[in-house]
Amino acid sequence: MSARKSLIRMVVAGSIVAIVLSACSSGGGSSTKPSAAASGAAGGDPNDLLAKIKAAGVIKVGTDPAYPPQSELKPDGTFEGFDIDVANEVAKRLGVTVKFDTPDFTVVEAGKWAGRFDISVGSVTITEARKAVLDFTEPYYFTPAQTTATNVSGITTLDGLAGKTICVGAGTTYFQWLEGTLKLGDGSALTPVPAGAKATTLKTDKDCALSAKSRPKDFEGWLSSSTTVADAVKGGAPFVNVGDPVFFEPLAIATDKSGPPHAELQAALDKIIKDMHTDGTLSTFSKKWFEGQDLTTKK
Repeated sequence: MSARKSLIRMVVAGSIVAIVLSACSSGGGSSTKPSAAASGAAGGDPNDLLAKIKAAGVIKVGTDPAYPPQSELKPDGTFEGFDIDVANEVAKRLGVTVKFDTPDFTVVEAGKWAGRFDISVGSVTITEARKAVLDFTEPYYFTPAQTTATNVSGITTLDGLAGKTICVGAGTTYFQWLEGTLKLGDGSALTPVPAGAKATTLKTDKDCALSAKSRPKDFEGWLSSSTTVADAVKGGAPFVNVGDPVFFEPLAIATDKSGPPHAELQAALDKIIKDMHTDGTLSTFSKKWFEGQDLTTKK
């Protein structure tokens, strides 16, 4: 081997050693440590409520046990209704199953759920007051708030309820409308309350319909969603609609601001609702439960 060739080989070998030493001294750089984006893709924030739900394989859902056709607890312990179908579909798309809970609505809207349930799929209307304690997805449907009068009252117009008593579910937007405190989260206008009309509250909207059957003179009117009113009247509740809807409710899935961190869960829920709007799933559920009506867009 010539001296020249020997010198060339020594230079090449030295260069290779220098490259190896440089790589070792840098600790491998980004070639051995996953990027933040990769870490997120691999599992996200382990402290987010979404990660905890997926680890448990169950999402705990608060809903109303007596609000047909949106939700109803049947005698055999199962649930059915529009909200129930929505909740089960959301869980399916998250890759988990549902465990339903039935808190009073006043508990839902107050926040501070203390982990009793993860989300509420119970036709919760987005209002400015509730946005202070709850986070909301975009609305998954909209319902008209319909005033009615009992058959025995003889009232046929909204103005006819002036000075009368109107039954509403406790803690609902219907109660807030009658009290003059309702501000919808989407800024929608509200029909003025009949002069001097006052509220009487029962635990749920359905209780108003049942009470009117047994004690028809306890109140003259009832205010609830048009879908709930229609379902009750079909079942024999003694009411007649009076006037046009007094407002239209934007209804969404709610999470508790005071609960565990849930930014990733919120983003996942929003995407699912958007996808269910786009692929027609919500429209299908609406037509199934609301006698062919598509309430997934605001009329």
